[in-house]
Amino acid sequence: VVITSINIDGNLFLIGSHQKEKGTGDLMTALLLGWSNKYRDNLDIAAELAVSSLQALLQRTVNDYVTAGFDPQSSSLEIRLIQSQDDIRNPQVKFKSEKYN
Repeated sequence: VVITSINIDGNLFLIGSHQKEKGTGDLMTALLLGWSNKYRDNLDIAAELAVSSLQALLQRTVNDYVTAGFDPQSSSLEIRLIQSQDDIRNPQVKFKSEKYN
């Protein structure tokens, strides 16, 4: 997580956080970057599309492994990136963003 150019009490800060774990952080970052480039003035829509793309891709991955007879909890899963191209390009938005004031 990186927050740049935040002004707190007249001081300009860059705030960062880093945690190293297994996960989909790189893919989520790439999806959010891609969608935020298309929807430059609407982070809400970009976030909804990025999360929806990622969730569809993960669901396809799990389903493929279950269909093949593998236990997704104990197997090392190769993400079905190529097979999920349509879900990435045109995700069905199932997750809506909310603004907090």
